[in-house]
This record gives sequence, structure tokens and C-alpha cells, in this order.
Amino acid sequence: MAARTTTRPTARKAAKTRPARRTRTVRIDHHKRWRPASRRGGTCGYTLDGKTCTRRGAHYCEPRADKVVAFFGELLVHPAGALANTRFELAPWQEHEIIRPLFGEVIWSVQWGRYVRRYTRATVVLGRKNGKSALLSGISLYMLCGDGEESAEVYGAAKNTRQAGKVFEPATKMVKKSPILAKRLTHIKNMRRLVDEKTGSHYEVIPGDADAELGHNPHCFILDEVLSQPDDSLWKAMTTAAGARTQALMLAITTETSDQASFGAEFIDEADRVMEDPARSPHHFAYVRKMPRTVEELERLWRLFPARPELPVSIDPWDERNWHWPNPALGSFLSIQSLREDAEEAKNDLSKENGFKQFRLNQRVSQVTRWISMDLWDLNAGEIAPTPDWITDRLRGQRCWGGLDLSSKLDLTAWSLLFPNGETLWRFWAPESIAPHLDAHTGGKFSEWARDGWITLTDGDTIDYDQIYADVDEDHDRYRIVDVTYDKWSGEPIRQEIVKRTRLKLVESDTTYLRMTPPMAELMRMLRARELEHFGNPVARWMADALERKSPRDDPDRMRPVKPDRDKTGKRIDGMPSLLFAVDGKLRGLPAPSIYESQGMSL
Repeated sequence: MAARTTTRPTARKAAKTRPARRTRTVRIDHHKRWRPASRRGGTCGYTLDGKTCTRRGAHYCEPRADKVVAFFGELLVHPAGALANTRFELAPWQEHEIIRPLFGEVIWSVQWGRYVRRYTRATVVLGRKNGKSALLSGISLYMLCGDGEESAEVYGAAKNTRQAGKVFEPATKMVKKSPILAKRLTHIKNMRRLVDEKTGSHYEVIPGDADAELGHNPHCFILDEVLSQPDDSLWKAMTTAAGARTQALMLAITTETSDQASFGAEFIDEADRVMEDPARSPHHFAYVRKMPRTVEELERLWRLFPARPELPVSIDPWDERNWHWPNPALGSFLSIQSLREDAEEAKNDLSKENGFKQFRLNQRVSQVTRWISMDLWDLNAGEIAPTPDWITDRLRGQRCWGGLDLSSKLDLTAWSLLFPNGETLWRFWAPESIAPHLDAHTGGKFSEWARDGWITLTDGDTIDYDQIYADVDEDHDRYRIVDVTYDKWSGEPIRQEIVKRTRLKLVESDTTYLRMTPPMAELMRMLRARELEHFGNPVARWMADALERKSPRDDPDRMRPVKPDRDKTGKRIDGMPSLLFAVDGKLRGLPAPSIYESQGMSL
């Protein structure tokens, strides 16, 4: 997993290109990979070919990883392509960035009383024609007869049986070409099944129909091309069926989707977030290689993977220096000439451009992009506030700008205060009836945030606006609020009531390209320059993580935030528009000081 760095480009212009570094060989120290800080368990003791692991707790067990690498190299041959009939020697990126961490990372299982694989879920996202079918076939054969699991059930699925067969068929060819595996495994053609009589195990293809796949007990489930799945029903059916296995592996591999609102998009986005922050889901292995679409995405890669020679050098899709990152096999078993030909056709035929970007560069062909990476957000935490009130006394009496994003009565409402030095405070209100729904999407954190005071839950099914008015009035007394920018669609009666109670100046705004582009550009500048300090507010972080931006295809520098479908997802971003409204106020500046401020009251 990539090491973290605090080195950042300081300006948007400087981030558009940088010199390529191609001479450095990437060296990966697997023992330095992030892992849970667990010391449970004694000495590992796993031994292979005279090599014994002496580590303990959560660790990288080299002999276990060696075993899988040896399985590929000693028992398998490439089934097709330029390397057909040669030994399956894993490419360095396959070995060190996928196979070794996936199978070598272990943790102590209290339930089973032994060390087991840390990763029970894996997501691999890369461009097409990078040898994924052969790699998946090798993994499925290892899980079938090399993992030491009795009565192992290994399943492969895709949009339909034919698509899933594209992984199964290379596996059968590998078996035929391997004397050892051909002797051990039986191929039942009419059932598309490989059987290992020695362990009572089998590997078969199943259709992408979750209703018919609820009776399995998978040791390994491989889902090919997640983007083709209509929903998460098949994935849920198989992952929930694997609870009786000691170290089951649920593996999905895919190319980027073009549908921003699909199951595939959510699936890939989650893997991208785990790659960025592995502590988010320690059991989830993520290998994501996508060509960045925006300067922000490019800078994020530079922070996450410092000094990697194959990183993109710009966001130009036609620059060959940028092709290796989404295509790690480029230059070995993936021909650069084929990419050049596809790129030439795409440049001359707009109907083919999206296909090249999606399938070759692994880009999401959409006007919507995730905006703030969490490593950049976390760099702007400053001091971590243990409670919402921890910082209020320090800021008492200071000037600030307010931002108000009012929701419907049935959802979240957010209030932001931005101070001249970048310190930012939030208030959030929601009806208590929404807590169970958002708990289901945050692992129960929403109710925890409410108990800790980060969110105010009001009684009943609707927000108590009197509570909002009272809290805004309290902040008005505590701070010197210059003005408050609010969404004009929030409702005139609410604005009138706030003005009536506080005499605050409220400035009308909205979330159009015209109004949002300047504050969004300014907020990103502040984040890059580390001029924002949000004190680790957990609710704001959750919302920043969900924030997406939309830009017109003909003018990518214009942007506005995209609100998620509240009925279909647990995502909320209300704290971000409220912050952008406050930034909008900051851009208007402070009012000129009065004569009393500069000279006092004396005559």
C-alpha cells in the first residue's frame, strides 16, 4: 500500500504537468504496509521450503505469500496470448502489488485460534487487456486445490454465464497444460465445473441471479466486471453465505463504469477510498489504477504514491506517459501499439473517445467526479477537537462568515461559521426519525455523533426550526458574524424569522455554476495551502468524503456540488454547501472598520 506524504503542489497551474521519472525501480517493503496495530497471537511459525515466519500479531507472512507465487510459477502456464504455453511467472506488479499482500497479510483469529488471511474482500480496478482473466483463473485454481481448504466451494460469476466463462475457460486450459493439475482435477464440461476429489472441492460458473444462489457456502467468490451488475444482490448473497469459512475470499475485478449512480460506481468508489485510507476497512484489499480526470485527482495520486515512476504526469489522455498507471501490463504482455491505434481512432472519432477513456484509461466517463480526497481533508484538521464545544471559547468574539444549507423538514440542516484564519465550525440538526436510516449507512456512527453533540436531533419526524433559530441566535451572541449566505431555495419564512430574531444580514445564493465556481475554487485553494482548520469534525468529514462536483464538458473549470439521492443512499453533503456559502461570504471580504474600532469612543 502506498506510503503517505505531505508534499503537495502549491498551485493548480503547477499540477497540470511534471517531468516523468522512468528510471527508478519501485521497491516494495511488504513489512511496512499499513496494518491493524494488533499483537494478538503467538509466533506465526508458518514454514515453507525451510523458511519459517517468526513474526507475531498482524503481519506479512512471507512464506504464505511465497506459496501462492510458487503455485503460479511451478504449476501454471499462460493459456493464451503472447506468453501462451510459458510458465506463469507473475509480473512484478501482479506479484508485489496484488498476490503477495492479498495472500501474505495475516491476523490472529480468536474464533479459530490461529492466523488467517487478513483480507476477506478484494477489489481490483484496472484497464482492459491487462491479463485479468489469466490472473483470476490462477487465483481460482489456487483457492480450489492449493489453499488447504476441505470441501472448498469456488464460484465465478459475471453478468451472465457466458461472461463468467471467460475466466473459467482459461482455468480449464491451465489445468490441461499442467501435468500435476490435470491428474488431480476433473473437468465436468456440461456443468462447467472443475472438481478436486482429494479435498471434495469444486469450482464452477454460476449465473448472475442472486435469487438462485442462496444455498452456497463459498470459500472463494470471483465477480468479474462489477460494472455489469444491475445491483448488489448477487454480491450480498455470496458474501453473507461465506460466514462459516475460516478465511473466505470475495474478489471483484472490474473496469470503470460510465454510470455514476450504479452499484458498480459505489463499489469502485469504496475501493478507491480504502486505497486512500486502508484503516477505513482493514479487511478490504484495494488495487485501483485509474487515469485521473482532474488536477485534484492527479495531485491526490502524487501524494498517495510518491516517486512512483509510472504515475501520470498530467491529465492529458493522449500523452503516452500517462497510460502505464491504468495499464500496469503495458510494455510486457500489453502492446503499446494497440493503445496507440485505439487512441488515434478515438481522437478522430468522438463516438470512440469515451470508450477509449473508460476501457483503456479506466476513467469514469461522467461529468461528475469525487472532489475532495480524504488525505487532503485530514491534512487540514489542525487540532482535533474532542467535543464540539472545545474550540468555542477560543473563537468567542471573533469575526466570521456564516453559511446556511436548509433541507426539507425530514432531513439534515447545516450551519457553518468560517473565521478569517480558516478555522471552521459547524452545527447540524436532524429529526430523530432519520437516525436509524443513516446509522445503517454509517455503521451506527450517526447516533454516536449525535450522542457526542456533533449533531442535534430534534424530537419527532420533522426538524424543530425553533431549535435552529435558538442555536443561530446563540452563535450570533457569541461571535461577530459579518453576514450569512444561504440557499434561496430554503424558504423565505425561515430567512425572515432569522433576521427578525438576530438582525443578521442574510445574502441570497444558490448551487448553480455561476455562484458555486468561485467558492469551490477558493476552498480547494485553502485545502491545498492548508489554510482551513476543521478540528477533525467527524460529521463534516463524512460529508466531505461524499461530496461530488459536476462540470460542463465544454468548460471543466466551472463546477458546482452534486447532492446525492437521499432516498437511495446514505450519503449527505449538507455541511459542504453550507461551508461553500461561508466561503462565498469570505470572498466578499470584511466590512470596513468603523471609526470606533480604529480610534475608540473618546472624542
